[in-house]
Amino acid sequence: MPPLSIVIWLPALAGLLGALAPGSRERNTSSGAIALAGALATFGLSIWLIAGYDPHTSLSDVTDTVWIGALGIHYKLGVDGLNVFLVALTTLLFAATMLASNIRLAREGIARARSYFFFLALGESAVLGAFLAQDLALFVAFFDLMLIPFYFLIGMFGTRQRVRATLKLVIYTLVGSLLMLAGAVATGVLASQQHGTPITFALSSLEHLRLARGSQEWIFLFFAAAFLVKMPLFPLQGWMPDGYRAMPTEVVMVFSGVLSKVGAYGFLAIVLPLFPQAAVHFQMLMLLLALISILYGSALAFTQTDARLIAGYSSVAQMGFITLGIFALDPQGAQGALLGMINHGLVVAPIFFIIALLARRAGGSEDIRDMGGIAFRAPVLATLFLVVALATLAMPGSANFVGELLILLGAFKAKLPIAIIAFAGVVMAAVYALRLFITAMHNRVGEKVSSFELSRAEGSVLAPLVAVILFFAFYPQLALSRSEGSVDAALAPARAALREPSAPPPVAATPQAPASSGGQEAQGAEEAAEGSGAR
Repeated sequence: MPPLSIVIWLPALAGLLGALAPGSRERNTSSGAIALAGALATFGLSIWLIAGYDPHTSLSDVTDTVWIGALGIHYKLGVDGLNVFLVALTTLLFAATMLASNIRLAREGIARARSYFFFLALGESAVLGAFLAQDLALFVAFFDLMLIPFYFLIGMFGTRQRVRATLKLVIYTLVGSLLMLAGAVATGVLASQQHGTPITFALSSLEHLRLARGSQEWIFLFFAAAFLVKMPLFPLQGWMPDGYRAMPTEVVMVFSGVLSKVGAYGFLAIVLPLFPQAAVHFQMLMLLLALISILYGSALAFTQTDARLIAGYSSVAQMGFITLGIFALDPQGAQGALLGMINHGLVVAPIFFIIALLARRAGGSEDIRDMGGIAFRAPVLATLFLVVALATLAMPGSANFVGELLILLGAFKAKLPIAIIAFAGVVMAAVYALRLFITAMHNRVGEKVSSFELSRAEGSVLAPLVAVILFFAFYPQLALSRSEGSVDAALAPARAALREPSAPPPVAATPQAPASSGGQEAQGAEEAAEGSGAR
C-alpha cells in the first residue's frame, strides 16, 4: 500500500480494530488503547513526511490511481509545503485527544466507548484525506466524510442541548457541502467543455484549464460558503456557540484545532489556484469578512463568561486573521496565514483541555466567575496555562507573533485601512486571553474551587503540546522555509490576475478613428477585456 494511504487509513483501521476488541460497554480500555496506538503511529509517520520532504519539489510522495475512469476522478494524494505541517498538526492533536479520552475512560468511563473511539479515529482519517487529496472530487469526498463521525460524536456523546447543536451543525455544514459539491462538478464539466478536453478533477490539470471569469465567480461563492462554515467565519458562525458547548472536551479540541483549518487550507490550496480571477474580484469582500470576524470574535470573547465560548469566539477572531493573510494575495501574508493555522491549532487544543481541568477544580462549572485562585496549589498547571495564554495573544517571541506580523505586513501592502483596523484585534486578543488566565488562576478563590496540582496523566497531554508551541516560538523558520515555494505557486495565478487591470488592453482602438466613434472604441475595449478574462 502506498505510504500516504497508510497515513490516511491507519487511524480508521485502528479504530475499527478497537471497536471489535472485547471489553465492557463503558470501560473498554482495549478499544481506547488500540485507537491511541494507531494515532501515535500515524503521528510518527507524519514526522517522517516532514523529515523527508524536499521544499524544492512541487509535490512529493505522489499516489495517483484512476478511481472512477468514466468521470475522470483519480485517487490522487501528495505532499507539498501547504499540507505537510497541517498533516503533522492533525496527527499530533488527534494523538493528544486520544490520550485525553483514554484518561477520561479510565477515570469515569465513556458510554459506548467502542463507538466513540471508532468515530474519533474515522474523523482523523477524513481530515488527513482532505489535506492530502490532490483531486477535487476526492477532496470533496473527504470533506463531506468529516461530517459523519462528528455528527455521531456530538449527537451520541455531547452534553448541553446536543440535539439542537447537532441539528444546527448538520444544517450549516450540509448546505455548504452541497454547494461545494455543485461547484466541484461544475468546475470539471465546464473546464472540459470550454477547452475541449476529457473531463478531469485532478488539481494539477484543472490549474491549466482555466474557467471563464463569470464561471469562476459563482463557483468561488459556492466554495467560500462551505469553507466559511467550517472555519467558522462571520456571518456563517451561527452553529458555533451551541456546537462548542455541546461537544465533549476531547472532540472540541480537534474540531477547533484541526477541522477549522481544512476550510482555510481549501482557500489557499484550491480556490486561489483554480479561481484566481474570482479571488481578485471578491478580494475586498473576503477582507471585509475577515475584518468583521476579527472584531466580532474579539469583542464577544471579551464579554463572555463561559470559558468555552471565550475560546470559541477567540477562534473566530484568529481565523479572521488567517483569512486576512490569505486574501491579501501577498506571499508574506499567505505564509503568515499558514503559520497562523499551525499555531492556532497548537494553542486552541490545550486551551480547551485546560478549561476542562479548571472546571474539575471549580465544581464542574466552566464559568470563569466560579473559578479564581486555582493557581494557589497548582503552580505547574498555572505555568503551562500561562505559556498557552501568551502564545494565544501573540506575545513577541512566540510563533503566533511571527504569523500575525507576516499577515499584517501582507495586509498593509494590499489594503492599508483594513490592516490598520485589524491591528485592533491584536490588542483585543491580549485583553481576552489575559482576562481568562487572571480570572481563573488568580484573584479571590472561588466558593466551589478545590485547588490541586496537575496529575501526571493530565500533564502527559499538555506537556508535549506546550513543548511544540515553544519549539515553533524559537524556530518558526522550519515551517516557513518548507512552505515558501508552495505558497508562491498557489498565489501565482491570483497575483497575475491582480496585475491584469493595470496592464494595457490587448486590443487597442484604431488611432485614425474619428472622435464620434468613441462609443465604438469603448465597446471594443470592453470586449477585449472580456476576452482577456475568459482566457
